[in-house]
Amino acid sequence: MTAELGTRVLKADRDGIAAAARCLQAGGLVAFPTETVYGLGADAANGEAVARLYAAKGRPAFNPLIAHVADVAAARRLAVFDAAAEALAAAFWPGPVTLVLPKRPDCPVSDLALAGLDSVALRVPDHPVAHALLTAFAGPVVAPSANRSGHVSPTTAAHVLSDLRGRIDLVIDGGASGVGVESTIVSCLGEPTLLRPGGLPRAEIERVLGRPLAAAAVPTDDEAPVAPGMLSSHYAPKARLRLNADGVEAGEVLLAFGPPLAHAGAMLNLSPGGDLIEAAANLFSHLRALDASGARNIAVMTIPHDGLGEAINDRLARAAAPRP
Repeated sequence: MTAELGTRVLKADRDGIAAAARCLQAGGLVAFPTETVYGLGADAANGEAVARLYAAKGRPAFNPLIAHVADVAAARRLAVFDAAAEALAAAFWPGPVTLVLPKRPDCPVSDLALAGLDSVALRVPDHPVAHALLTAFAGPVVAPSANRSGHVSPTTAAHVLSDLRGRIDLVIDGGASGVGVESTIVSCLGEPTLLRPGGLPRAEIERVLGRPLAAAAVPTDDEAPVAPGMLSSHYAPKARLRLNADGVEAGEVLLAFGPPLAHAGAMLNLSPGGDLIEAAANLFSHLRALDASGARNIAVMTIPHDGLGEAINDRLARAAAPRP
């Protein structure tokens, strides 16, 4: 165990999991790996702990949080499942999909974490460390991405420390996240609706439902989002992004996909072979690395929109959106 200016780094072993569970039970903040990105965990039922989490991230208090649970049975104790939700849970949990559901009257998730809504966003992560921690804690854990709000999401423990060192209690170092983009979010508050593309492609969800997902409008500045990740400007590096670049301008660095554009400056390639799964896994770490180079502008090559490309393009569009 190492001290990092007030933030301890734990191994992803039995002792580390037990210490992290105790920290959560005491109202602490614990960053831990999931298959999507690293999450910043707090006891979902502890309003004070949730408030600390918002403060650590600098997150708008109207932006709701996803509650993570160990299994479907635990999720059913928090929310009401209709037929569509049952089908999606059976097909994809544990996995990178979040379901927004009507909360039960006795749902213990704090009103602050719910942003005052009558619904709750739930996920069962598919990661051994996350599962062990949730099992040891034995309750719902809210866990947005473990970064400062609006910054690039973290896929390693080092990324977490670069944003949150000294602002949180613990980090469990479980290696790099495999999926690399956040979970897909589907609302089951009526007609199943895609609220945020993510680590599970739309086509797989629609195959299980047997019909297309409805599309959700992005909330305006004075509307509260019904799920995380719906603000128009999000996942933003300091550098400005220029999307769908077919050339590299003077002073730009390049975020490439497939055969790179000719240029003289720095470059990182999401996937030299054009593999969208590899690109998703590399997206946030490559954005962070190019941002850390001091570049003021990043040219981003065109990414196909099919499969995981939808989620990648969604994150890039939010990263490139005008800043408040």
